[in-house]
Amino acid sequence: MKINGTIVAVLPVTTGESKKGGQWKSQDYVLETEGQYAKKVCFNLFGDLIEKSNVQMGSQVEIDFDIDSKEFNGRWFTNIKAWKVTVVGEVTAPAPAPVDSGMPF
Repeated sequence: MKINGTIVAVLPVTTGESKKGGQWKSQDYVLETEGQYAKKVCFNLFGDLIEKSNVQMGSQVEIDFDIDSKEFNGRWFTNIKAWKVTVVGEVTAPAPAPVDSGMPF
């Protein structure tokens, strides 16, 4: 599946250790779709994809993802795992306006 939008939140990296002793890291991002009825979608990148994708706040991206749901104690949890992220545009912040100090130059 694919979805396009703008990154509106970059959540902190989560790290841990697997049962076999290997280190892992995971990071969640929130993408906002375009259009009259824009939706927000939280997706996850795992391992080396975090650095390879270079997803930053304000980036316009297209993500390819899988959806997986698991049951735990009678409740269902859904995870959107991105396996490919393509940055299609960067949103640049405008340059700050010069401050008038009131002093002649």
